[in-house]
This record gives sequence, C-alpha cells and structure tokens, in this order.
Amino acid sequence: MAGLSLCLLVVVGAVAWTLVDSDPYVAPEPPTREDPVDAGDASRTLTALQRAVERRDGGGAESLAAEGDVRAARQLRALVDNADGLGVRDFGLRYVDEAGAASGDGTWEASVDATWRFQGFDEAPSNTEVIVRFRRGGDGVDVVGIGGGDARTPVWMSGPVTIRRSPDTLVLVAGPAERVAEYERRARVAVTDVRAVLPRWRTGLVVEVPVDAAGLDQALDADPGEYAGIAAVTSSTDGSAAPDTPIHVFLNPDIYNRLKGVGAQVVMSHEAAHVATEAPNTATVPQWLLEGFADYVALRDVDLPFSVTAGQIIRQVRRDGAPADLPGSVEFGGADTHLGAAYESAWLACLVLADRGGEDALVGLYEAMDEGADLGRELGSRFGWTEDAFVAAWRQRLTDLAG
Repeated sequence: MAGLSLCLLVVVGAVAWTLVDSDPYVAPEPPTREDPVDAGDASRTLTALQRAVERRDGGGAESLAAEGDVRAARQLRALVDNADGLGVRDFGLRYVDEAGAASGDGTWEASVDATWRFQGFDEAPSNTEVIVRFRRGGDGVDVVGIGGGDARTPVWMSGPVTIRRSPDTLVLVAGPAERVAEYERRARVAVTDVRAVLPRWRTGLVVEVPVDAAGLDQALDADPGEYAGIAAVTSSTDGSAAPDTPIHVFLNPDIYNRLKGVGAQVVMSHEAAHVATEAPNTATVPQWLLEGFADYVALRDVDLPFSVTAGQIIRQVRRDGAPADLPGSVEFGGADTHLGAAYESAWLACLVLADRGGEDALVGLYEAMDEGADLGRELGSRFGWTEDAFVAAWRQRLTDLAG
C-alpha cells in the first residue's frame, strides 16, 4: 500500500506542475551510449589485414593498430614477416562472432576463422578459430592483439619467430633464437632416421617451438599444464582429424631443452615418425604399436645398451615381473616421457617382431593396422604367430633382459 501511495504522489505532482507552468512537461530521454562493438568495421579491418599479409605489406599491417599501440603494431608487423619467411599461402581471416562483452575501454574479443598453409610442407590448409581483440579507433576499428582466450594461438601468429628452412625441414621458434640451429640439426637427422625405415615419406618435417609450456598449451588449445611434463607432441595444426590436415611437431622448450645429445634426438626422431605415419589421424593402430614403432625408428641406429634404452621397464620387471599384456591407454595415459617404461616395453615389442619377421614385416604390419586390418590375422600371415604366442615372446624378452 505504501508503494502505491508513493506512485500516486508522483503522478499528482507531475499533473500539478503542468497547471502552473506554461511549457508542457516532457520526460527526458536516458542518455545514449554507442555500442563499441562493430562487427562490420571489424570485418573490414580483417580484410585489410588479410590483404597486407598476402601482399607482404608490413607497413599496411602496422597501420591497422591504434596509433601509439606499439605492442599491437609489432605483432601485426610480425604476422607479415612470419608469413613471408614461412611461405604462407591460402591465408584468410573471417569474422565469426563476439567472444564476450566489450570492456570498459571499448575493447572486445571476437572469434575469427583463420586459414593458412606453409608452402612446400603443408599439402592442405590449416583452419581454426583464433581470438582477435578489437577497439574502435578514430576512423574505424583497430586491432589490439591476436591470440589468447579459449581458442588456439598458432605459434606463427603469436609474435616474432625465428625461421630456419631446408628442403626437408621447416623450424619456427617463438622463444630465444640461440637454439634454432640445434633444433634444425635435430630435425634434419630425424628426417634421415625416418626415411631409413619409411623411404616413401617425402613430405618433410615442420617443427614449431612456442615460447614456453604455456605457449604450447595455447598453440594446441589445451588445458593449462596439460603438456607440462611432455618434451614434444605431434599434432594436427588445427585439432582436426581430417586425412589431409597438416601435422607438425610441437616442442615444449621447458622440458625439451633439458634433454642432452641422444635423448633430444630420440625425441625428435620419434615425433618425426609420428608425422610420417600421420599418427594423430590414426585410430586403428594399437597404442603399443603406434608408440613402439616410433621408438623403433628413433632408436634403430642408436648405439646404446638396453640398460639405458630399456632401463625403466627392466627395473619394473625385476620388481613386479613381466606385465601380462601389451601397454595400452592406461599405461600411456600419464604425463610420461618417451623413455618411460610403457614406451620402452612397446619398443621392445616392435623389436621382437622385427627380429622375428624383419623390418619390412614390421612396417607392413603397421601399414596394415593403419588400414583397419585384424591384428591376429596379420601376426599369423607376416610372423607365423598367434597373438598369445607374440605376447609370450615379448614377455620372455622382458624377463631375459631383467636377468
């Protein structure tokens, strides 16, 4: 009732005012505030940025940053310089939608569909959504930055990168440049290692090195810390499992740079084998064969004793006995390194097969499984073993090594 009385008083007061004032009362309109989000202008800015990248026009890209925004201008200039050094082709940017409300200074984030291909290495374009930050400027919409948010940040779009290119390798490093020659050398050795076993692989190897582990998470759109204990990972560039999606090696410099000599090379060659076999797009190869074959390639010409290359599984067998089954998703599910017990036992399984039927038979098994063949049938036709006989031979090898 009190609320109703207050409402009546307000109305009566307004009516009384009109009786004593010669001017009619007009209720004031609330002040208007222009919405800073302008998808149309932002799309035009993206078109201009795409054109600048295609034309390798660094100055044109820089001009799309707000006046005085040195960081944004540097990133946009780097986008053009990186595209030039990497041979980027089929580049495209398309505004998709806002990724959140505008902040107090009028900046907003938008999801932008990005497409690109590294000429000479990627047979088809990558395609993913990235976050681009915009803000209205004096005569349009400026770019504030690229990357971050809940989307991938491709390494080459994150800022300046150092690039090394050879006919068979392409290395891009977002962090300190002093290791780029080392990365390139290991990439070239990895290509040689892989082609010794898979001579038909001619595509070449792309190695991407973000600034740190957090940069790796952003490049792969992973949860923070997901790859904190991993030295390297082979992945499609855009998260797709399409057959022609480019597959690159991504290093975690926080871990990889701790490796020395043979260990670092084994990791690089292991990942290169995954690239050659398109492992990220493979769903039918058992995990022990997927990882064991990659280590078989990486360790094939390494002259080290089993106490080093299989030390962890040997200690495990001495403690617990030989495992009953080949390693699977459980054993490979943790944040282990390539020389962990699961990887070592998978490698030894491939060694047992190569000793039995030869390297060509092992390669043939992998290729057949990649096409969806039955493991038992392939073991019988290529090695003269049943699955049980193969597992028994593998367990015996582990027991013998454990002494």
